[in-house]
Amino acid sequence: MKHNQWIWLPIAAISTSVYATTYYTTEQAQQAIFAGEKMTPASVTLTDEQARKIEKMTDVNVRHNEIKAWRASGGGWFILDEVVGKHEFITYAIGLNADGSVKQIEIVDYRESYGYEVRNPEWRKQFVGKTTADPLKLNQDVRNISGATLSCRHIADGVKRVLATYAIAIAIK
Repeated sequence: MKHNQWIWLPIAAISTSVYATTYYTTEQAQQAIFAGEKMTPASVTLTDEQARKIEKMTDVNVRHNEIKAWRASGGGWFILDEVVGKHEFITYAIGLNADGSVKQIEIVDYRESYGYEVRNPEWRKQFVGKTTADPLKLNQDVRNISGATLSCRHIADGVKRVLATYAIAIAIK
């Protein structure tokens, strides 16, 4: 009599990526933020000195020196960025007005099994108008969502880092 062979995997070995959801392509996110505007790719590479200044200004690590940025025909900027939620990356798009303030943010890809509530328009709306002068701290000027604390904190940190990147490396272009 032959027995079936089973392979048992611990729960931790099972990926949570089955929860991944893509809400926008890059082009769709650009149009959601800058409807009808022409987007021109912009080469933005941080120097090591600029990365250090951004980290000092924000207390947030700069993981990549290459910034995925586009210039909007109306004078704003579209930046595609990612942060770690709890375990997986959250890709989000941020539109900046010509003065460097936040125009809008959109969640592009969400790969976590929890915390997807950060996609709620009311939660994302709190970033509109934020600048480098704002603290962008959870439970201070950024509301938390119960069950999505790490996603909320890391998106706030990412927005803070992008605003500092604009001030230090993009506004001078």
